[in-house]
Amino acid sequence: MKGVLILAHGSRVQATKDTINEVVGMVRQKVTDLPIEIAYMEFCEENIEHGVKKLAEQGVTELKVVPYFLFEGIHIREDIPNEIGEILKKYPHVKLEMGRTLGVDERLADILVDRIRG
Repeated sequence: MKGVLILAHGSRVQATKDTINEVVGMVRQKVTDLPIEIAYMEFCEENIEHGVKKLAEQGVTELKVVPYFLFEGIHIREDIPNEIGEILKKYPHVKLEMGRTLGVDERLADILVDRIRG
């Protein structure tokens, strides 16, 4: 079974967590055929291992990690894959696919234009 882990950086500020929860809630309304969990790199109890464990307990064997990050920095290229690799040693039956960051996307430009004009 496929599952999705949406991964955010994390923050000590509750409003940040509220924002990603709201966004992921919208995603869950649009993607109803896959289990989706949220995880944070740091500062939050719902860390990467917690998210992987929740999905594995739901029977997920194909895990897509989708970073809620704008850029392909060191976290995306090294830190996250290394951490997930260590975690997946506990779940050898789970295959990993790393999704892309938000990056360059016309829809993000449209949002900026909306903010400029709004």
